[in-house]
Amino acid sequence: MDHDHQADQLAGEIAGLAHATGRTVAVAESLTGGRICAALAAAEASSEWFRGGVVAYASEVKRTVLQVAQGPVVSAEAVHAMGVGVRDLLDADLGLAVTGAGGPAPQDGQEPGTVFLAVVDGSETGGEPVLRHIDGDPGQVCAATVTEALKLLAERLRLPAVTSSGAIGSG
Repeated sequence: MDHDHQADQLAGEIAGLAHATGRTVAVAESLTGGRICAALAAAEASSEWFRGGVVAYASEVKRTVLQVAQGPVVSAEAVHAMGVGVRDLLDADLGLAVTGAGGPAPQDGQEPGTVFLAVVDGSETGGEPVLRHIDGDPGQVCAATVTEALKLLAERLRLPAVTSSGAIGSG
């Protein structure tokens, strides 16, 4: 199955999960350049649960818009800050974030294909960044990152909801 078809299927699953749990989603993207937002926006009833997204391709945009601290932007710390930043900026329950070195050159000391992903909710422990190493050219890395990000979001939506105050509920 190609990545575009898989992304569409995952976005459909996310739509059902978000609707069933009453949770909203916001996205902060870097190397994927808006492809995650496009997949979610095309899903069923997205206006009910998809708050929107920020394509923060430039490091300075990550810092000024999403409150990412000075330092490497291809890192676990940066992706977590991006998730918190977009969740808070767009008043969503969940903030999905991705950053990475798509290639062909390394970035911030990370080899091409190094990708960090996070889904941030209101819990102290939620949103632990995930590191993936994806083989391929920049286009292949971006496409695979979209799929990985949507899988991670669907996984998180299957878990009980955690509010920004840290309370656990059903959604």
